[in-house]
Amino acid sequence: MGQSTDGILAYGYDLGGEDGWKISEAGEYGELPELDWFDEDNEDSCDFQEAAEKRLLAQVAGFTEEWSSGNDGYFEREREARARLGVEFDTYCSDGCPMLLLAAKVITVHRGDVKAIDMADLSVAPETNGWDEKLRTALNALGITPTQERAQWLLCSYWG
Repeated sequence: MGQSTDGILAYGYDLGGEDGWKISEAGEYGELPELDWFDEDNEDSCDFQEAAEKRLLAQVAGFTEEWSSGNDGYFEREREARARLGVEFDTYCSDGCPMLLLAAKVITVHRGDVKAIDMADLSVAPETNGWDEKLRTALNALGITPTQERAQWLLCSYWG
């Protein structure tokens, strides 16, 4: 088994993670605040990212369906709902200390790969694609406020 060492360029917000959440509502030591949609003390509940994705799918995309055996077309409907969101979570840092991005666009380059990027596309895309509004809608649904002043292009890495 090898290690992935990815470069990530994303338009959005750095939310931090368990070593310190980068949101205004975080506690004195960077811990998550109480959120009505996430219970980190419940061992049976999902992790923050999974809970946040479920919240966004329900609140923003109107997708509350649960998968069950024989539920034909579930994954296609879920894919369509995710596309309607226009945002996604991505992990950076490492698998041992994952940190989260909430992004409207993610470009990942895996070790050994190269991707050409047109810098002119990067400067126009947020306005023409409505990315800022999609990110604001997601943050409102989650009830969190990033400490980052505004959405922007973020370059980070992932090792794991």
